[in-house]
Amino acid sequence: MNNVIRVNCSKKNLKPIRDFVTEYLEPLKLSDIMMNQIVLAVDEICANLIIHANQEDPSKYISLAIHKQPSVLKFEITDNGVAFQKSNYKEPNIEEHVKVGKKGGVGIALVNRIMDKVEFSTNGSKNICLLYKKIK
Repeated sequence: MNNVIRVNCSKKNLKPIRDFVTEYLEPLKLSDIMMNQIVLAVDEICANLIIHANQEDPSKYISLAIHKQPSVLKFEITDNGVAFQKSNYKEPNIEEHVKVGKKGGVGIALVNRIMDKVEFSTNGSKNICLLYKKIK
């Protein structure tokens, strides 16, 4: 089973990424809620990388690799765009965003709530986002 997908930085590639994650997860027999949450979290990170880090530049690429460990799924998303500055990130108040009807800006907060661990790192020109989700 192929566990890596590489796409260029175009928003139209978010659907193939979601489909790839869904197809990977299907045999694991997760609950629909957990499956949808994982797909949402991966989609959110990929969308941020495509739109913000790489300005939807189709000459740039992002890769997603899924690694299954005994009770944990690890999603490794890499690109060569502008690194996400976690030190500059302040988690928004999601409830407040919902109340005022503000769209956007809650993606990372949502990912942090869905996933058990989220790590960002940079190695030379390569940015790496690791998402971990415990599964039964």
